[in-house]
Amino acid sequence: MLFKSVRHLGLLLMMALPAGVALAQAWPNRPVKIIVPYPPGGQTDIVSRWLGEKLQVALGQPFIVDNKAGAQGVVGISALKQSLPDGYTIAYVNSSNMIINKFAMSKLPYDAPDDFEMVNQIGMAALGMVVAPALGTKTVEEFLRYARANPGKTSFASFGIGSSSHLYGEMFKSAAKLDMVHVPYKGAAPAVQDVIAGNATMGIHDFATIGPQVQGGRAQLLAVTGPKRWPHFPAAPTFVELGFPLDLVGWNGFVAPKGTPRAVVDRLSSEISKIIQTPEGRAKMLELGLLATGTTSAEFTDIVKRDTVRWAEVWKAAGIAPQ
Repeated sequence: MLFKSVRHLGLLLMMALPAGVALAQAWPNRPVKIIVPYPPGGQTDIVSRWLGEKLQVALGQPFIVDNKAGAQGVVGISALKQSLPDGYTIAYVNSSNMIINKFAMSKLPYDAPDDFEMVNQIGMAALGMVVAPALGTKTVEEFLRYARANPGKTSFASFGIGSSSHLYGEMFKSAAKLDMVHVPYKGAAPAVQDVIAGNATMGIHDFATIGPQVQGGRAQLLAVTGPKRWPHFPAAPTFVELGFPLDLVGWNGFVAPKGTPRAVVDRLSSEISKIIQTPEGRAKMLELGLLATGTTSAEFTDIVKRDTVRWAEVWKAAGIAPQ
């Protein structure tokens, strides 16, 4: 009897395995929607569109970007949580909206990783501090002199309350003992445009947004976050080199609704890693402001758990009250 039960269980497992493989091979048989929880023009939008085109070639179906901006990513990510877990809706996320929102908002309608399938962490994202060339400050030291000479008249533009750009701005402001006003925007692109226009004094933003502006001479790069200098702008020092504790590096990645079939999650994760880990993919990712990584779903889940602890400590030290 026991022998028959074990044999029956084995047969069931053998039948289940090909079913999962068949499901992954059949997916996708119609277009896949990528929710981008920010407006067009920022890093998440640009990277999603590029990677969506590559995934269409690899998987034979369109990957269509759907911008759902609002509330520092909450609108778009909440829409993902409510989507069917069938593999046809995914979202491009970052450490700001997946982790920092937990501390920035008193009531967050989702929790990572519990509410999502963490598909793939695609890259690490350092940020750069920029000012308008017209400000006349080419170094952080010069900026500090300007800010201290104009207390209460300087400001920093972030891509949203509770975002990494907000947190880094508050950390810099606190460490340098500056009197600066925080001005939140609905995305990096409009925030950087206002810095360039002189409507905000400075901003700390991703390289997909500020890189072309710096290369075109429309923005002045003063320093970068993270432990290492950014490869495309090696002359710009890190904040750490200058004595400021802005060494944590954010990340970007893809998630799916909880309950999305494991075979589909694993296939999507594998295809994404194949794209970004080629020499061409790494070069393009760097151009778009990311150091390519590529993880399994399990690895991404562990990263989220680890970084939640680290960002909690930073948030507490920054002393920012949740909204």
